[in-house]
Amino acid sequence: MNESARPLRPRPLRLRRRVRRGAHRAVRRAALWALRPLRWRRRVPPPGGRPRVRVLLQNAHGTGGTIRTVLNLCGHLARDHDVEIVSVLRRSRRPFFPLPSGVAVSYADDGLARGNRAARVLARLPSVLVPADEASFRQVSLWTDVRLLRALYGAPADVLIGTRPSLVLLAAELGPRGVATIGQDHMSLGSYRPALRRQVVRAYRRLTVLATLTEAARADYARALAGSGVRVVRLPNAAPPLPGPPSGREHDVVLAAGRLVHAKGFDLLLRAFAPIAAEHPGWTLRVFGSGVRRDRLRALIGELGLTGRVELRGRTPDLPAEMRRASVFALSSRREGMPMVVIEAMGMGLPVVAFDCPHGPAELITPGEDGLLVPAGDVDALAAALRKLITDPGLRDRLGERALRAARRHDIGRIGPRWSRLIASAVRERRAGGAAGPGL
Repeated sequence: MNESARPLRPRPLRLRRRVRRGAHRAVRRAALWALRPLRWRRRVPPPGGRPRVRVLLQNAHGTGGTIRTVLNLCGHLARDHDVEIVSVLRRSRRPFFPLPSGVAVSYADDGLARGNRAARVLARLPSVLVPADEASFRQVSLWTDVRLLRALYGAPADVLIGTRPSLVLLAAELGPRGVATIGQDHMSLGSYRPALRRQVVRAYRRLTVLATLTEAARADYARALAGSGVRVVRLPNAAPPLPGPPSGREHDVVLAAGRLVHAKGFDLLLRAFAPIAAEHPGWTLRVFGSGVRRDRLRALIGELGLTGRVELRGRTPDLPAEMRRASVFALSSRREGMPMVVIEAMGMGLPVVAFDCPHGPAELITPGEDGLLVPAGDVDALAAALRKLITDPGLRDRLGERALRAARRHDIGRIGPRWSRLIASAVRERRAGGAAGPGL
C-alpha cells in the first residue's frame, strides 16, 4: 500500500482520551441502571394549587446568555408558579446577575460550604452522571452527583426543567416518575460531539417536552426523535427589560460581546476590522467578555496593528449602557444557539452585522430591514458590511429603528405566557399519561 494512502492512526493521547471516555460511558450506564429505583420513591404533589417548577441551572452566579435568560424566565414564572432554581455549582459569593425575586435558589455543590471530609474526598473523584463529552464535565465531581440526586428527589415538584445537555439528560434519565420533564436546548443537535449526540438522541426520547430556541434546531430534533412521543417545540429566549433609552447611534464605536472562545470568532472580527481601522481612523472596536483566548486576541491585535483601535474590555454587568455608547453591533460567531446578545443589541436600537452561522442569526435578523447578514466565516464580507454602516449614517438609523421594533417580539410579556401554557399542558399530559395538545 502506498504510504500516503494508509489510514491515519489516532495519536496516543487522542487514543487514551477515547478509551477513558468509553470507560466513563460504561460506568455511567451502570450508575444510571443502579439509580433507576430512585425514580419510584417519591410522589408528585397533589393536584391543585400553584404548579411547582424546579429548574436545573449549571451556575446561577455565573455569566452568559443562558444564565441571564433562565433567571429572567424564572422571575416571570414566579408570578403564578412556585419556582426553585437548583444551581449545580456555586463558586462565588455574589451572583453576576441579580437573582429574581420570588424564586427560591438552592446550591447542589456549594464550593463555599464544602466542609466535611466525605465531601472533600468525593470532590476529587470524577462525576459519573455528567457525560465526559459534555463541556461541564471538568467542573463537576462525584460529590456534585450526590448533591444533585438529593435535590432531584427532595421536595416533590410538578415540573423539572433542564437547561443544558447534562441537566436535560439527568431530567430525562432520572426524573422522578410522574414529574413532567422539559428539556431546554440552547444550542442544536449538530453542535454536539458524536458520542454525546448519540446519548442525547437516546435519552431525550423520554422527555415530556423538548424546547428549542430556533426553528432549525426544532426541525433537527423532530427528525431525530420521530416516533418517540416527546413533543418538540420552538420557544425562543425572552429578553430582559432593558433600562434607559436606546442608542442614538452617534458614537464612532463598533461593539461586540461574548466569551473569548474559538466559537465566538473574535479573531475573524479583528481581521475584518483591520481595513476599517485604516480607512476610518475615528472608529473603535470594543469587545466585552472574558475567556481563554484573551491572550491570543491581544497578540493578534498587535500583529494587525490595531493597538489603540481595538479595546478588550472584559466582562461588564451593564452591557446595555455600553450598547448605548455604540452605533453598530457585530456578531462574528462560528456557531450559535440563539444569541441573546443580538436581541439585546437590537432592543437598544443598534443595527447588527452578523455571520449567517448555524443557527440563530438568520431567525433574528431580516437582512436589509433590521440588520445585515453575511456568509459564515467570510471576513471580507463582514468588513464590507461594517464599512457600509460606518459610511452611511442614514442606513444605520433606518436599520437601528427597525431593529428596535423587531426586538419586541422577544419581550418577556410575549414569551413568558407561552412558557406558562407549555408547563400547564406538560403537567396535564404527564398526569393523564397522554398528549394534551400543543399548549402554546
